[in-house]
Amino acid sequence: MKAYTTDKIRNLALVGHSGSGKTTLTEAMLYNTGVIGRMGKVEDGNTVSDFSKEETKRKISINTSIVPIEWKDTKVNLIDTPGYFDFQSEVFSALRASEAALIVIDATNGIQVGTEKVLKYTKEIDLPRIIFVNKMEKENAKFAKIVSDLHIEYSKRVIPFTLTLGEGEDFKGIIDVLNRKAYEYDGFERKEVPIPENRVDEVEVVYNEICEVVAETDEELMEKYFSGETFTHEDLMQGITAALLEGTAVPLVAGSAETGAGLDVLFDLIIEYMPSPDDKRAKYGFRHQDEEFREVSVDAPMAAVVFKTVVDPFVGKISIFKVISGKVTKDAEIYNVSKDKVEKLGGLFYLRGKEQIDAKEIVAGDIGAISKLSVTQTGDTLASKANPTLFKPLKYPSPTLFFAIEPKTKGDEDKISSALGRLQEEDPSLVTNRDKETKQLTLGGQGNVQLQVALDRLKDEFGVETEIIPLRIAYRETIKGKSDVQGKHKKQSGGAGQYGDVFIRFEPSAEEFEFDEEVFGGAVPKNYFPAVEKGLMESLEKGPLAGYPVVNLKATLYDGSYHPVDSNEMAFKLAAQLAFRKGIKEANPVLLEPIMKVEITVPDEYMGDIMGDMNKRRGRILGMDPQTDGTQLVIAEAPHAELFEYAIDLRSMTQARGEFSMEFVRYEEVPSNIAEKIIEESKED
Repeated sequence: MKAYTTDKIRNLALVGHSGSGKTTLTEAMLYNTGVIGRMGKVEDGNTVSDFSKEETKRKISINTSIVPIEWKDTKVNLIDTPGYFDFQSEVFSALRASEAALIVIDATNGIQVGTEKVLKYTKEIDLPRIIFVNKMEKENAKFAKIVSDLHIEYSKRVIPFTLTLGEGEDFKGIIDVLNRKAYEYDGFERKEVPIPENRVDEVEVVYNEICEVVAETDEELMEKYFSGETFTHEDLMQGITAALLEGTAVPLVAGSAETGAGLDVLFDLIIEYMPSPDDKRAKYGFRHQDEEFREVSVDAPMAAVVFKTVVDPFVGKISIFKVISGKVTKDAEIYNVSKDKVEKLGGLFYLRGKEQIDAKEIVAGDIGAISKLSVTQTGDTLASKANPTLFKPLKYPSPTLFFAIEPKTKGDEDKISSALGRLQEEDPSLVTNRDKETKQLTLGGQGNVQLQVALDRLKDEFGVETEIIPLRIAYRETIKGKSDVQGKHKKQSGGAGQYGDVFIRFEPSAEEFEFDEEVFGGAVPKNYFPAVEKGLMESLEKGPLAGYPVVNLKATLYDGSYHPVDSNEMAFKLAAQLAFRKGIKEANPVLLEPIMKVEITVPDEYMGDIMGDMNKRRGRILGMDPQTDGTQLVIAEAPHAELFEYAIDLRSMTQARGEFSMEFVRYEEVPSNIAEKIIEESKED
C-alpha cells in the first residue's frame, strides 16, 4: 500500500443495524478496487472483515475491523463495526476514531432500531453522516418509503443524492442527482443512459433541494442562488462539505453491495465531500485531558490514541491506533503517557481485516497498528517522551447483565483469571469481579450474546470450560425487636479452666454496628471489653436465619461475672458469641435485600409495558421525566433479585429501543413469603 498524505485520507465508521449489509458492502468495495478477486460471503465465513472464529461461527460481526481501500488516489479507512446491540462499545470507539459515519440501511426492512440509535448518537456528537440504502435489488425494497420515513423522523436534512431506476427485481441502476446523470449497471460495470423523461422534473426538484442547502452555508453562495446563477462543481464541493460538517445535510445514496450498483457514486461522495482529518472543521474525536492541544498535522509532535486491541493467538497483542499529530515511524520511541512507560515497538503495519501490511511510517490522521506493546491498553495515549500530551480515555457503558461463572475443572481457577484478563484487553466493556461476600466470579456485559461469545472464547482459545451458575444475592440480616440475654462460657477439664459470663442487650441501630458498655462495679473487668466486642463483631459475619451478615445492630454489655484465675480474653469472646446467637434469635430477626435505583429510557409508546413489568418485579415508580428527544426517563426502585435478566427483558419489551442503568441504594426487609424460601434454600446448601 502506498503512502498517503493527511489530506488524502478519509476515516469512515461503518455502522447500522445488524444484517443491513455492512460487511458485504466492505467486500464489494474491496472487490471493486481490485484488492480481492472474488467477494466473500458472511454465510460462508470467508469475508475480509469478519475473520475471527466466533464471527464465522455466528455469522455476525463481533469485533471492529479496519479495512483500508484506495480509490482515485485517496485512502478510505473503513472501520467496520458490529450491528448487534451487545457490541455497542465497539461502535462508540470506531466513531471516536472517524471524521464521519457511513450508515447502512436495509432497503427491505427500512429504519430499524440499530439505524435509529446510530442516527441519534451521531447527531448528539455532531458527527457528519452519509446514508447508504442497500439491497435495492431485493424483493420488497422500498426506496421512496425509506426517504419519506427519514424525513418524518429526521427532517428534510436527509437528502437523496441519488434516485433509483426501478427497485426490487426491476432495479437497474441509479440517477446521480448532483451530476444529473443516469447509470445502468451490469455487475460493477456501469453505462450512462438518458434520464427517463418522466423522472426529469423529480431530479430537478431534488437537485434544487441540494442547491438550497449549499446556499445556506455561505453568503456568496446564497447570493448566487437567489440571482439564479448555476453552482460550479467547486461551489457544490464547498457547500456540501460545509453542510455535511454542520449537520444541515445528510447525503443519501441508493445501491446494492451484492451487485455493485451505486458503489462508485458512494466512493466519489466520500472522497469529494467527506472531510479529511486535517480539515479545520472536522470532528476532533479524541478530547485532550491536558492543555497540549495537537493540530492534525504531520509537522506537529507525535501523538496517537489506541482505540482497539486485538489479541492474536499467533502474533500476540495488536494495538490499533489513530495518529492525531506527527507520525509514528518504525524507529520511533513509543512513550505511553497514560502509563508513564516507554514501550519497545514491535512491528508497525496497516491492518486490512487480519492481513498485516508493513508500514515505514503512519502519518497524522491515519490508522495503523503496533504489535507486542507490553503495558499499552485500549484508550491509552502514545507520544514522544520529549513532547507528551494526554487524551481522555474512552468511556464504556456500564454492564447491564451479569453471569456468575465457574470453571468446570477445579484446576482452572488461575487459568480463568488470566484468560478473562486477555478478553478484557480486547473488549474493555466486559467486567469481571470476584464478590468477596458471595465468593462468586461474575462476568458482566451489555447482553446475552456478548457474554456467551466471551464464554465460547474462553473454551476455544484458552481451553477453559465454564458453566453458568445461579447468581447469589448479597442479602443481610438484622433485628426489629430487642432482647436481653446472658452468654456464659465455662470449661473445666484439668489444669487451667475457662470462664466468661456476659449480659448483653441487643436492639436495632441506624449504624451498621454499635458496641456500648454499662458495666458497674467491675462485674466484667475493662480489659475484657475488647474481647467481648471482637466476639460480637466476628459473629456479625453469619446471621441465624440464612447465614448472611448481620447489620444495623446495637449491643450493650451491661453486666456479667468473671473468675480471677480461669477468666481470659478467649473465654469472654466465646461468651459474647453465645450471647449473640441467643440474643439475635429472640429479637425478631429479619432478612434484608438490596434495593436498586433503576433509570430506564424508553420511547413513550412502551411506557405502559414498562410500568406494568416494574410492578410485577416488586418495583416502585418514583418519577417520569420527558426527554427532549421524545423519550421518557422512568425512575424506579426494585429489589436486585428481580433485575438479574432485566437487560434481556427490556430489550424484548421495547424491540431493543429501551436502555437502563442501575445502582445500589439501600437494604429493605424481604417480604415474609419470599424470605421463607430464601431461608429454606440456605439450609439445603
